[in-house]
Amino acid sequence: MARLRIGIDTGGTFTDVVALDEDTGRVVTAKTPSTPADPAEGFGTAVALALDLALGPGGPAADAVAALAHGTTVATNRLLEDRIDDLGFVTTEGFEAVLEIARQSVPDGYGNSYFWVKPPRIVPAHRVRTVGGRLDATGAEVRPFDEAGAVAAARWFRERGIGAIGVCFLHSYADPRHELAMREVLRREHPDAVVSLSCEVLREYREYERSVTTLVDAAVKPAVSRYLGRITGRAPARPLVMKSNGGVVSADEAARRPVATVLSGPAAGALGAAFVASAGGHRSVVTLDGGGTSTDVAVVLDGAPALTTEGAVGRHPVRIPMIDIVTVGAGGGSVAEPTPEGTLKVGPRSAGADPGPLCYGRGGEEVTVTDAHAVLGRIPPHLLGGRIELDVLLAHLGVERLARRLGLEAERAAAGILEISAWNQANAIRRITVGRGLDVRDLPLVAFGGSGPLLACRLLDVLGLPSAVIPRDPGNLSAFGLLTVDVRDDYVRTRVARDAELDLAGLGAGYAELEAEAAAALAREGFPVGRRRFERSADLRYHGQAFEVRVAAPPGPVGDAFRAEVVRRFHDAHEALYGYCYRDDAARHPVEWVNLRVTGVGPIVRPVLGTRPDGDGDAGRARTGVRDVYFDDWVPTPVYRRDALRPGDVVEGPAVIEEYGSTLPLHPGFRARTDPYGNLVVTRD
Repeated sequence: MARLRIGIDTGGTFTDVVALDEDTGRVVTAKTPSTPADPAEGFGTAVALALDLALGPGGPAADAVAALAHGTTVATNRLLEDRIDDLGFVTTEGFEAVLEIARQSVPDGYGNSYFWVKPPRIVPAHRVRTVGGRLDATGAEVRPFDEAGAVAAARWFRERGIGAIGVCFLHSYADPRHELAMREVLRREHPDAVVSLSCEVLREYREYERSVTTLVDAAVKPAVSRYLGRITGRAPARPLVMKSNGGVVSADEAARRPVATVLSGPAAGALGAAFVASAGGHRSVVTLDGGGTSTDVAVVLDGAPALTTEGAVGRHPVRIPMIDIVTVGAGGGSVAEPTPEGTLKVGPRSAGADPGPLCYGRGGEEVTVTDAHAVLGRIPPHLLGGRIELDVLLAHLGVERLARRLGLEAERAAAGILEISAWNQANAIRRITVGRGLDVRDLPLVAFGGSGPLLACRLLDVLGLPSAVIPRDPGNLSAFGLLTVDVRDDYVRTRVARDAELDLAGLGAGYAELEAEAAAALAREGFPVGRRRFERSADLRYHGQAFEVRVAAPPGPVGDAFRAEVVRRFHDAHEALYGYCYRDDAARHPVEWVNLRVTGVGPIVRPVLGTRPDGDGDAGRARTGVRDVYFDDWVPTPVYRRDALRPGDVVEGPAVIEEYGSTLPLHPGFRARTDPYGNLVVTRD
């Protein structure tokens, strides 16, 4: 019997599914429309579709699925849409304004704070309760926990029907006893409440970020728990859920700390791109995941996506380890509309899956990027192998109406929509490369997702990128990426100390405590002792700095050699990031340790990418016809079937290369070569 591993990625427009037969290496891919009103319905449809494709209709599904991994947008969408209701906050007496004060900063672009209006806080001031009791920065108790005040706060929330509560007490990262006591009071006085404690969500200092991260966890926990419960009932195997840090955990673990899933889907795409690009010899790349609603951009360095703990989802800072991703509203469904000044704007608003672009014929009334591609002939008049027929005439009428308002011809308006969308994507790539001190001209682009390859040639021109890699089945790469990742969970402790005064015994005990927590979680996931791996890191800074640099820490005993190696790595990383370091001036600029980190890893067996036999160099066998396509003008353009191309085949632009889930318009002056793994490598001719 086949042993299948299934990956399911739920996007804003489509739910993608990949099924891998572990015995034969056969891979099947498919897409099904997402169901935003009930994402679990789309998940169930994707599971059934994967089993039908892999086993045949009515095939024996029992025991056929060895693993099922899932990337979900449930937490992300609730935050982006600000669907945060009935959320309460408990904090230390005297610190009730922590959310209002925030970081006292005005967002970039306002210049003078007079023009900036403070946005609503995640919890309004009237739903904040305080409780007496105080710890100092070492965890020592200054004032005892106020049990009576805690009871009064719990009853206040219960009487008002506030069912999701975040708890963040001052210095609870050093000792969680007051927060644990508060949870016991809430269990007794308000048993129906969903509670998140900062000591379990983010045991790290900086009260504002810790408070907001805890509240985000509490805000999404009811919805995520309900969703995970529903998909578990529909899944033929225990589902693993993608986390923002590039790992997966069981649905039970994800429900315990759902804030870790806020960038679940985009993380899978970056990992899938890293896996495919590395196999093809590209260890450092820029990844571009173009979907229906947005485009997600990340950087892969030496085979691994870059991580950050300074992320945000919407307007909420979320201080958890996550793949460093920049997201822009530049997807296939992004709406094109005139501005009050008479210019053209594209995105970030999207037509979504329902009603979708005009050409879908589902009642959409606004022109989108997909409509522009259809009008210019750059995508076929049908998608997903004919499952979605496009009404190109309807799209053309919509583009003509928009063009008249702009004083342009229809073709020029459609080309302008695509040009603006390309520059929106290019600016996102610049933010994550040039903004991080990287030269974008050194990095190939891996373009995937349903709309990712459509603007690849234009991005090579705009950014000076050396090449673009279009993986096989690019529309399903995020779902495939779910099959390539390990079980991972992150643990952190704040221990602020100058390097010269570092207590090595305490440092070793801190790492041992974190590794014990990670080991317990891996044991719950079913990993025996011999299959557990622990990755150490540390956040360091120069004394007086406000922000830290995270560096990897070596395994082995914690002693003088360990300390010296971590400090050396910090100096190197600081110099690489900022252009200077104080390696030889420890007296005036001492190094300060801030956070200790451990990641527990449960490794999985990754799929093996097989190579394909070389072709005879004649790409003509894949040619299916000719149609007029607009580049700078209408050009009779050959159309190729991607699955008929063989390694070594070269297609010269202008051309259109079509496949089930995506399309590559190859502009004049570009060529695409098929590599041994079936990837298309696009370069300037």
